[in-house]
Amino acid sequence: MRELFTPIEDETIELLSVGETLYLSGTIITARDAAHLRLVEMIERGEEFPPHLELQGRAVFYAGPSPAKPGRPIGSIGPTTAGRMDLYAPLLMSKGIKVMIGKGLRSPEVIKAIVQYRGIYFAAIGGAAALMAKCVRSAKVIAFDDLGTEAIRELVIEKFPVTVAIDSQGRNLYEQGRREYSRV
Repeated sequence: MRELFTPIEDETIELLSVGETLYLSGTIITARDAAHLRLVEMIERGEEFPPHLELQGRAVFYAGPSPAKPGRPIGSIGPTTAGRMDLYAPLLMSKGIKVMIGKGLRSPEVIKAIVQYRGIYFAAIGGAAALMAKCVRSAKVIAFDDLGTEAIRELVIEKFPVTVAIDSQGRNLYEQGRREYSRV
């Protein structure tokens, strides 16, 4: 399988096709519902983001990890249903988010934002949180520590398996699967 490193350049994003499975390595952030809401509220109030939280070109993994076991950087960490972030995703993409990692369907508004901002949505393996934690080399909270597991963390990952679920052209793996299933 091919391995990509973050940040992923626009030219590389444009070459990725729906259904392609690859390894992702580099630095990503985690953020779930509460962190997304707080970021959007900060944008709406014109506030600066916390230090060390730059969105430009970032990859965000919709996940809230469990506490780390001794000797490990993080506990189990699996994808959260991405649709829960759909209300916030277009605005955050306009502020620089390029890559989203989660599980499940996305709204038409998010698909439109993916195309408009030349982004991509990767599906991660649901139900394999302990396995995925083995791909995390380091983790640190960089914003909203008061949110506990929903704090924004910066992770260094190595060979994190993902599949292109929605590519930069708006092609949607979930829609393709639905069409193929309806033919049976």
